[in-house]
Amino acid sequence: MKNNTILRTSAITAWAALMMANAALMNPVHAQAPSGAYPVKPIRIVLPFSGGNALVGRWLAQHMPAALGQQIVADPRIGAGGNIGHEAVARAAPDGYTLLMGAPPVVINPNLSPGLSYNTLKDFVAVALLATIPNMITIHPSVPAKTLKELIQLARSQPDRLTYGSGGVGSTNHLAAELLKTVTGTKILHVPYKGSTIALTYAISGEVDMVIGVASSAIAYVKDGRMRPIAVLDTKRLGSMPQVPTSAEAGVPQLIAVNWYVLLAPANTPRAIVEKLNVEAVKVMRMPESREFFASMGGEPAAATPEQSAAFLRDEYERWGKVIRSAGIKPE
Repeated sequence: MKNNTILRTSAITAWAALMMANAALMNPVHAQAPSGAYPVKPIRIVLPFSGGNALVGRWLAQHMPAALGQQIVADPRIGAGGNIGHEAVARAAPDGYTLLMGAPPVVINPNLSPGLSYNTLKDFVAVALLATIPNMITIHPSVPAKTLKELIQLARSQPDRLTYGSGGVGSTNHLAAELLKTVTGTKILHVPYKGSTIALTYAISGEVDMVIGVASSAIAYVKDGRMRPIAVLDTKRLGSMPQVPTSAEAGVPQLIAVNWYVLLAPANTPRAIVEKLNVEAVKVMRMPESREFFASMGGEPAAATPEQSAAFLRDEYERWGKVIRSAGIKPE
């Protein structure tokens, strides 16, 4: 009798184990994915802007899938100065399937409008700094200055007589010009437009005296003589215009203002996922085709670790925050 009870108990236990195994096979939703399986579905990169931001995001989406084994979808979420895209990713699940193509506004906007629903340094984790594209000061040929030193002297001798155009209050070229004013003690009148391309157009026509913008946008106008280059706001010269000195070479080493692109994920994304994405993104940036791609925009790819990328993001956040507070810039 005792042996029969033992046999019956063993049979019940075996049957229960078999049923549990079958249930797991038939209902994979509840089955645990093996360690390191990420990604198991398409990844989305949110693009908060058109232009360079979209170009870089789509470049990454085009070249990373082969290594990850999943499709990467470039998802435009344009509007509100980038905040629609920023907020969408800040609220997304930290599972590595929703990423952000970050650019300077992701650190500028929270400094400009502290009431935003996201905090860049708390709500995102840096995956990889992807590329930098320098800004350049260009002036209308009618302005009697051929160097940065001469431009500064002219601005000091005629406060608020010189004008500069920007893509609007809080835009990267607005803040770059305010940085110029802060570090040189000059007064130059701000004329905001609805976009940096419009600002450049009015600088070419002579309606404003100068503009600071992405170097690649002004190259054609420099070559045909409609704009005069003054300085590249980076630590090294442009390969496409080697005759133009850097701001440091021109005597103002603090005047650094580059456009950059960094891949971000929601805060609390698992470290293993961040590292995997970083490795594959860096591989893409190191491709010869990537160097050619960014050179066509006047920039170059980066190859930074998550830690280096996070440090870069913090530095940019603090630097532009100081410029905004020092200049007393308020959102419109």
